[in-house]
Amino acid sequence: MMAPVYGKAVFSVSRQRKGIWYGCLLMKPDIARTAAVFLEGARQPLIVILGATASGKTAFSIELAKHVCGEIINADSRQLYRFLNIGTAKIASVEMEDVPHHLIDVLDPKEEATIGTYKESALTAIGAILSRGNIPILVGGSMLYMSAITDSLSLAPAKDDAIRHRLEVEYEKDAGASLYKKLQTVDPDAAAGTHPNNKPRIIRALEIYELLRMPKSHAISARGELRPRGSMEDRCAYDLLIFGIDRSPEELKTRIPQRVDAMFDAGWIDEVRNLLARGYTAADPGMKSHGYAEIIQYVQELERGGSESDIHAMQDALKKMITSRTRRYAKRQLTWWRGDERIRWIRP
Repeated sequence: MMAPVYGKAVFSVSRQRKGIWYGCLLMKPDIARTAAVFLEGARQPLIVILGATASGKTAFSIELAKHVCGEIINADSRQLYRFLNIGTAKIASVEMEDVPHHLIDVLDPKEEATIGTYKESALTAIGAILSRGNIPILVGGSMLYMSAITDSLSLAPAKDDAIRHRLEVEYEKDAGASLYKKLQTVDPDAAAGTHPNNKPRIIRALEIYELLRMPKSHAISARGELRPRGSMEDRCAYDLLIFGIDRSPEELKTRIPQRVDAMFDAGWIDEVRNLLARGYTAADPGMKSHGYAEIIQYVQELERGGSESDIHAMQDALKKMITSRTRRYAKRQLTWWRGDERIRWIRP
């Protein structure tokens, strides 16, 4: 039986099968068997690992990658940013266990992450990994970013520098008041979900409106469902094996606050202070990442003073707020993936 060809490289099924089936000491046999069978028949393989926040995707991805000669591609939009480590649960170099990782620490917090740019970079990484005869493994929980690859989803046009520059100049005239009012008129749904001081989102929404002559919210639905329901061939250029990390609501209810506590114990507040000392502000795109904006507000309140008991109470309230918002986000993630019959839900 001929080995499948990936780009210019030949992938050895027997080597990989041995690696998965006989070498996977910590992986459940049914999971190992599923991967082995998939790789025997796949010509353009792409393994995807998804799941709610705090479900355990990272640990499973490392174990799987080690046994299929895999390379991991980050699909968490917040882990694209440099310096945001603790609050994004970014994997540390020592935890990678020599498994190559891609699309981590590629943006400055002042830069805006876009699905279009991410998709281009991810597809390039997938092609390069396949050309080396290795297996690309897409890992993360950012739903749109993952769907850009698994469903060939394209929600918005590429940025237009001329339009963006004009909008930025107009924004500076009155700190965005007139542009926000315009957004409320042309795209009230986008305006309702955007803070009046969120310069990047206001400008991007108006930019999309000018390019497509339709609101951003309409453009998303007009370009296909959030998870297009076409055939597998229409949805993705790769042979897909999608693992979903299955955690019950009760488990996530316990795991999420435990992770938030661990992040604070690891120095999340100090990480935010260091970012502020570097000159980053709450207005920067990266600093709008989950939890960071809340901690910035907390740090600013601390500067106004207060008793030790007040500070303790404030930090407890901060943890509860972040935990609550994280739980809501996890619920949205699971709702997004519900009904996608391609996903094999597993308990590693």
